[in-house]
Amino acid sequence: MLVDGVTVPHFLYGTAWKENGTKSLVTLALDQGFRGIDTANQRKHYNEAAVGEGIREMINRGLIARKDLFIQTKFTQLHGQDYRLPYDPHSSLSDQVEQSFVSSLEHLGIEFIDCYVLHGPSTRSGLERDDWAIWSAMENIYDSGRALILGVSNVTREQLQSLCEDARIRPRFVQNRCHASQGWDYNIRSFCNANEIIYQGFSLLTANRNLLDHPELKRIAHRCNMDVSQIIFRFALDIGIMPITGTSNIKHMQMDLDIFDFRLNVEDIEMIEEIGSH
Repeated sequence: MLVDGVTVPHFLYGTAWKENGTKSLVTLALDQGFRGIDTANQRKHYNEAAVGEGIREMINRGLIARKDLFIQTKFTQLHGQDYRLPYDPHSSLSDQVEQSFVSSLEHLGIEFIDCYVLHGPSTRSGLERDDWAIWSAMENIYDSGRALILGVSNVTREQLQSLCEDARIRPRFVQNRCHASQGWDYNIRSFCNANEIIYQGFSLLTANRNLLDHPELKRIAHRCNMDVSQIIFRFALDIGIMPITGTSNIKHMQMDLDIFDFRLNVEDIEMIEEIGSH
């Protein structure tokens, strides 16, 4: 799909919690066919430098080109970091954003970021002055052409609405943990759909483990000759979610990418939505 002139794949590979396996898993995911990579300059949960090593290895081997990749990374505020900071904590917030962004470019070995994401607001309710200062710095990076799209993660509907109403550059992506019990994050998704924002869902499997053994999902999977995990990812696509997977299993990577040749029928979609709500 095209978003503001940027080619965006329908499925992203997430690189959180991979630690020393990050480089090999990124090369494996790219080799299997993933072309969208999600990471963050937050050493607490990500190894962004190793993501870059994996990308460079595949490019240097001539197996992919930079133009074929969608690379997304994040700015993480101080409360979400550990001691391995990508910026000077004593500098201004705008300088912290710039330092983190430059560090990301160095880690990833690229000249621009396809999508730069605010990893999350500073509080669970509303947007504080610090959040606006950070977003303004991200807008400046967007203006410079070094980030082609802006996004926000771990956000409430209230926060997203405020950002869309008052920001100079509105987010084009939202990335949230997606719980079936919350209508697959219906409140956020409905706002995104009404405002031309693409919803990225993570933890589609791990946040909904109780669904994986549900007999109705198994019945749908059996009829489609697919795995239950494939049914959930296909369901996500069918209701407008861009799924993110972080699997480290090559077979699962292949299965995840093998969901584009079939669609669920309306009854299946309604059934899965109903199962989730219960």
